[in-house]
Amino acid sequence: MECKISWNGPSGMSFLAETGSGHLVTMDGAPDGGGHNLAPRPMEMVLLGTGGCTAYDVVLILKKSHQDVRGCEVTLKAERADTDPKVFIKINFHFIVRGKDLKQASVARAISLSHDKYCSASIMLAKTAEITHSFTIVEEK
Repeated sequence: MECKISWNGPSGMSFLAETGSGHLVTMDGAPDGGGHNLAPRPMEMVLLGTGGCTAYDVVLILKKSHQDVRGCEVTLKAERADTDPKVFIKINFHFIVRGKDLKQASVARAISLSHDKYCSASIMLAKTAEITHSFTIVEEK
């Protein structure tokens, strides 16, 4: 896996990232750091990538366990250290899983498997952050 990050120039602190799979993403800094707040911050990208990683796992695990999953959202709330390098020190993942006749034990198992075994992003972040998770199941007809 590789990516390329290019600074967009001296008028700010925005960067263009190109992924190895050919996708482009823009990142920008906060105004107090010379940015213009035109795109997500790099650390926001870390957080959203982690959310995408774990949501992917949860949906895949539920599908493989023959659960009728129809939607999955995860909200991440994180705290960072006060001093540099300002790593994440606490992250809560709250899942809202929608489906028909979803078993609570199956959803809990899918989340645990993601966080303990499959989601490389959250497993990496757990080296510096206290990770907690919760979930709500929404029944659909």
